[in-house]
Amino acid sequence: MQFTLIEMWHSMGLLAKVVVFILAFMSVTSLTIMIERWWAFFQSKRQSKRFITSSTPLFRDGKLVEIYEIAKKEKNSHVAKVMAAGLQEMISGNPGNPNPGNKAIEKMLMTEEKIEAASRAIQRETAVEVARFKKGTGGLATIGSISPFVGLFGTIFGIINAFQAMAMSGSGGLATVSAGIAEALVTTALGIGVAIPSVVAFNYFVTKTENFVVEIDNSSSELIDYLLKEVSK
Repeated sequence: MQFTLIEMWHSMGLLAKVVVFILAFMSVTSLTIMIERWWAFFQSKRQSKRFITSSTPLFRDGKLVEIYEIAKKEKNSHVAKVMAAGLQEMISGNPGNPNPGNKAIEKMLMTEEKIEAASRAIQRETAVEVARFKKGTGGLATIGSISPFVGLFGTIFGIINAFQAMAMSGSGGLATVSAGIAEALVTTALGIGVAIPSVVAFNYFVTKTENFVVEIDNSSSELIDYLLKEVSK
């Protein structure tokens, strides 16, 4: 018997084929999550850079309304969404100026109560953004953890079938069971092959999430510090 994948596939039992299909499904799911997460992180990073570049000179000039308007346009930017949440809280508490785009907001009297409300809004939006970044990573962690065991499950039953075949034939030796063991080990190899990229991708996205949280904290801290300085004037 030739130890080719096609030959081994045809000689596999039903259980081993089911295990292969399960691993194939897990692999496709893992790849789908990786692509979707990569695109989400790429969009967020690109839009955040654009928002920071365009809002930095406005921030120095204290033009909070213009910053808020820019932030609303960056739908996927983690920094912009958090900043917009804080600024929206300041704007919504401005009686007589219900329109968030009203430039009179820049001249309103800032109070510590409003700044505390803005800080709480920033914290809530930060939690939402962290949850958004973690979306799907749990699936990667699960696939990376269980896929080797799924492959091992198929291997164990493949080896059992190989020894049962040897017992039924009444002959022993490595040549009798080598083909069956080779077929059985294929599922373990597939399980490990599915697990490795899943674990690597999970660690990568966790690190990126932590970096994004740092960016959010820095930007929100700058906003709160600026508002506190304006109050103290």
